[in-house]
Amino acid sequence: MILIAVAGFGAGAINALVGSGTLITFPTLVAIGYPPVTATMSNAVGLVAGGVSGTWGYRQELGGQWDRLRWQIPASLAGAALGAFLLLHLPEKVFTQIVPVLLVLALVLVLIGPQIQTWARRRAEEAGRSAEHIAPARMAALVFGTFVVGVYGGYFTAAQGILLIGVMGALLPESVQRMNAAKNLLALVVNIVAAVAYTGVAFDRISWPVAGLVAVGSLVGGSVGARLGRRLSPATLRATIVVVGLIGLYRLVTV
Repeated sequence: MILIAVAGFGAGAINALVGSGTLITFPTLVAIGYPPVTATMSNAVGLVAGGVSGTWGYRQELGGQWDRLRWQIPASLAGAALGAFLLLHLPEKVFTQIVPVLLVLALVLVLIGPQIQTWARRRAEEAGRSAEHIAPARMAALVFGTFVVGVYGGYFTAAQGILLIGVMGALLPESVQRMNAAKNLLALVVNIVAAVAYTGVAFDRISWPVAGLVAVGSLVGGSVGARLGRRLSPATLRATIVVVGLIGLYRLVTV
């Protein structure tokens, strides 16, 4: 019980900072002896609490983003619903084969995000627009990217936060801290949809004691991770995202 709660704490903290907390809790539950399906569903339900505390911890950075988030949130909802549907109808290997490719692409976008933003800002200034202006085409690309990540998250939750940061970093003139706040909210939306789907379809296959322990641990961890993340410099936060992403990529490729 202590080990599960500690894993939940670590997952909640990493989800608030980066994403990929599932890569801590899921292997822990399997190593203890829980079947993979039970571990996946129990973990998804439990980590919702950590998503709530992580999002609340970044609430100040969400200010001023609602004009955009009102389009991204429905995209995440729709994508997560489709992903949960695919989970019930497609073999797992269909998605797990493309997960490493998506993760590599996201990490590249995280690394070159500042250069892309500088280029976009210069283009906007040359065209006489505000650097913060988001053209309709970019907004459409952002909403579509959010939807695609939502599909991925509804099917296979690990590392969706890194994918979201990669997509937003390539398209938005925002600081990494503000993007992290939006990422926490959107990932929470996806996780809630996945948890509801698992509960409705396979209530008896969820280990509720495990879900409860993960929830308690991640609730505290999400709050701690949000406080720590807000104190990190943009470069340090980006480096943290890349390091955790590379570890997650290694685990996904070797499992």
